[in-house]
Amino acid sequence: MEALAKWSIKNYHQMIEAGILQDRQVELLAGEIIEMSPEGAPHYMLGENTANYLKELLQNQAYVRFDGPITLANSEPEPDIAVVHLPRETYLQRHPYPEDVLLIIEISYSTLETDLGKKKTIYANNQIQEYWVIDMKQKNLIIFREPDQGDYIVRKEIKQGNVTLLAFPEITVSVNRLINA
Repeated sequence: MEALAKWSIKNYHQMIEAGILQDRQVELLAGEIIEMSPEGAPHYMLGENTANYLKELLQNQAYVRFDGPITLANSEPEPDIAVVHLPRETYLQRHPYPEDVLLIIEISYSTLETDLGKKKTIYANNQIQEYWVIDMKQKNLIIFREPDQGDYIVRKEIKQGNVTLLAFPEITVSVNRLINA
């Protein structure tokens, strides 16, 4: 049986710096360099609108990153949205690490299997406390909380109403605004 070569974060960054991955839409997931699905206009607009909405809600409380990488143990995914600790200047020399991340949001149209499978496992293994998936086809929000041994103990699916963030329980987020942004 052939063995698949796994890449480290260091190897991945060296390839980026050398220009090997230039003009390629890829991310490092569990040591594998994976081609990212192209984003359609509705996906991009939903992501940008969601990021802007969260920026309004979380002003001066957190940094909302849109389509930017985060550095995990053996992965460097590029979630659609990452809500991370301030100050923003922390990320001038590096991407956010797991301890910086307050919330990850993936927007899913054609990537639901990956978002609910490989990415969920990666985020849970890295102790990301809260992970949301916006399912564009079903028009719902899937919330994962309490990471434990590569999975999440809590899973909720919501189509309407409001939700709060674990890190900011005083802030109310409109589910309708997220799934219809």
